[in-house]
Amino acid sequence: MNYQELLESARGKIAPQCRVCKECNGVVCRGEIPGTGGKGSGAAFKICLDFLSSVKIKLDTIYENKGQDTSVSLFGQTFKYPFFVAPIGGMNLNYNGAITEREYDEAVVFGANKAGTAAFTGDGANDSFFLDSLPVIKEAGGKAVPTIKPWKNEKVFEKVKLLEEAGAMAFAMDIDSAGLINLALAGKPVSAKSVEELSEITKFTKVPFIVKGVMTAEGAKKALEAGAYGIVVSSHGGRVLEHAAATCSVLPEIREAVGDKLKIFVDGGIRSGADVFKAIALGADAALIGRPYVIAAFGGGAEGVEFYTEKIGAELRDIMIMSGCKDLSDITIDKVIL
Repeated sequence: MNYQELLESARGKIAPQCRVCKECNGVVCRGEIPGTGGKGSGAAFKICLDFLSSVKIKLDTIYENKGQDTSVSLFGQTFKYPFFVAPIGGMNLNYNGAITEREYDEAVVFGANKAGTAAFTGDGANDSFFLDSLPVIKEAGGKAVPTIKPWKNEKVFEKVKLLEEAGAMAFAMDIDSAGLINLALAGKPVSAKSVEELSEITKFTKVPFIVKGVMTAEGAKKALEAGAYGIVVSSHGGRVLEHAAATCSVLPEIREAVGDKLKIFVDGGIRSGADVFKAIALGADAALIGRPYVIAAFGGGAEGVEFYTEKIGAELRDIMIMSGCKDLSDITIDKVIL
């Protein structure tokens, strides 16, 4: 399998919802919700890509070569690469159902694990979006991060008990789905969460809790106050707010606000190893990649996910070689030009 073959295989299975564009920028699928597009003009996708494209990497190849270590330690474990599969659900709702929810979860969880990293799994209006992932997570020894929508806390607690039974190493809540149209259309109420409500969740369990959908320094401080393990800087793929800032653009101010007190992930427009490098340089501990992993799963199942992960990992390693970085701690903001 090569990357072009993977894309061609996906194109034959995932149409018409996803066209497997040369650049996954949300332009062709804009406004297609349910579907793969962003809200309205789809500008939020392109804003993220354009910002990352504007960030340049400094070349430095005069140094003592000690090799490159791409590993990152999170959740008490060490992963080969500092990027993970972003949570996506709704294979029937948003895609064409050519693979089931369970098959998608198996592809991303097992494929990512085999490549030395891990997947975040999804949740949604249909309970199967969340429930189908749990047996897969259990079979993977808990090496995945289930995501819960911002339901009322009583329902959240029920789902936390289930993910605890599955042995999940952590879990997330995508509070940025509070305005998600799919849930509104389905009559499944979600809402914003107060610091007090988030604190109730962190106190309910010992499993590390990640708040997904933080876009400001103030929001990061609130997550820290609530006792979260980490945050995901994300605007839900532009599906709830068309005019949000580029996610990576707000990383420096968020990192300055919370220091090393929170683990910081970022989701939005990450499409290459160079993008992962830039995200880390700007302040992230790790990145999440979404739609390209769906294409990899449709195109090649777990093998496709593993292949794509190694592709991005190799690109990251190449950038580290060319910028004089031996490990992730060397990837600092002075390695890029804004």
